[in-house]
Amino acid sequence: MPENLREIWVYLSASPLLHLTLTLVAYQAGSYIYQWGKLNPLLNPVLIAICMLVAALVLTGTSYTAYFEGAQFVHFLLGPATVALAIPLYRQFERVKRSAPLILSSILVGSLTASLSAVALVWLLGGSWGTALSIAPKSVTAAVAMGVSEQLGGLPSLTAVMVILTGILGAMLGPPLLNILRIHDWSARGLAIGTASHGIGTARALQVNEVAGAFAGLAMGLNALSTSVLLPLLWRILS
Repeated sequence: MPENLREIWVYLSASPLLHLTLTLVAYQAGSYIYQWGKLNPLLNPVLIAICMLVAALVLTGTSYTAYFEGAQFVHFLLGPATVALAIPLYRQFERVKRSAPLILSSILVGSLTASLSAVALVWLLGGSWGTALSIAPKSVTAAVAMGVSEQLGGLPSLTAVMVILTGILGAMLGPPLLNILRIHDWSARGLAIGTASHGIGTARALQVNEVAGAFAGLAMGLNALSTSVLLPLLWRILS
């Protein structure tokens, strides 16, 4: 970067609003590309925004700590956004109540499958137990996954990366895979995506169909609860 531009950047980066603005602009650009691509799941706006932001931080030599001083305002809104998922769920309450036994059983199976498949993959590739424990809770929301990983002796930083990658891949590849498997029921699609790819997948499901979004939000919450209980028990058994 030319010296004069670097000086301008250093001056502007002193304001936390700069990084907040960069975050919003990056996501808006990702959303534009997503719309331009006719909602192609491979053009996930979150993935595009992350790539743009990482490139900007690397090119300008900005630390994540400095960036987060501005981006924390968006991070704060994750709480209200998660709570807002209860609205579509409330609208589908009767349908959820009728399917409660099937929902609970599918969440338990999905939670165990997500954790055990991750551990099995690390074991087959010759990875350490620490790596396996870090990746095992990849399919639940970051706050819960990092807490479970730390409790079991994993690396929370690695867990956070895997959670983000899992969410993005689930949102990108989940719908095409469900189409190939001929799973067209919106509630089943929502449960599958919410269980496998937490908040990012749930956001994708909400964009496509309200019923899918409601069941994805339910699955995301129940899977976080299930994983936080079952994974420590599994670790005690396996160790």
